[in-house]
Amino acid sequence: MSLLIDTHAHLYLPDFDNDRDMVVETAAHQGIQKIILPNIDSTSIGPMNALADRFPGICFSTMGLHPTSVKENFKEELDRVKQELKSRTYYAIGETGIDLYWDKTFFKEQGIVFRAQLDLSLQYNLPVIIHARESFGEILELLEDYKDKGLKGVFHAFSGTFGIARKIISYGFKLGIGGVLTYKKSTLPEVIRMTGIEHLVLETDSPYLTPVPYRGKRNESSYLRFVAEMLASITNLPPTEIARTTTTNALQLFQPDKHA
Repeated sequence: MSLLIDTHAHLYLPDFDNDRDMVVETAAHQGIQKIILPNIDSTSIGPMNALADRFPGICFSTMGLHPTSVKENFKEELDRVKQELKSRTYYAIGETGIDLYWDKTFFKEQGIVFRAQLDLSLQYNLPVIIHARESFGEILELLEDYKDKGLKGVFHAFSGTFGIARKIISYGFKLGIGGVLTYKKSTLPEVIRMTGIEHLVLETDSPYLTPVPYRGKRNESSYLRFVAEMLASITNLPPTEIARTTTTNALQLFQPDKHA
């Protein structure tokens, strides 16, 4: 069985309260050897770290403030992120970024918080997990200030054009590919055929963005195999090569074994 890494899953959310252990164990039995847990805000830190502590060597916490959680209290939330980074090992900064889909009220503050987390990424030499929903232009413009500073990371749930993909790759970032790849109207297959798999990592974004054939139901890490199978199909590459390349990329980016 080829080993895969789910680089983005929120398995600590209430959606999994009834069967969380089984979800992690099922994923492990199906070759999902490691699962990266991106933080959302101060309310998710406790459940996230509890899961990472329950499954050491499988689940790995990251620390950040999600753009949709940026509100009036963003300074307090950022302070908590900074405190947490001093208190235990985290494997990335994020999930951070800019989201202009749900609410633009705190657009300015989202930019401030995003920039602060990019600085933390450099300070701690950690990859950054970027959430970019209807905000590729704004994020890429902001990243210009960080070019050649050694910033690294992944654009989570990538769904952009080939031109955007090429720009992201030029900054040294990976593309996070998940269930959207399997959707009938997705433009990702053509983009990936042009970019190749060398810059990809796989993810589920559980419980969201469930791949076919389970679209419409709760997503979970074991479903990552459907994304890998689709990737093999559209690139005409053997599944073993898909697994080897994407897993190597994820290990190099997050270095989950570094502090284990």
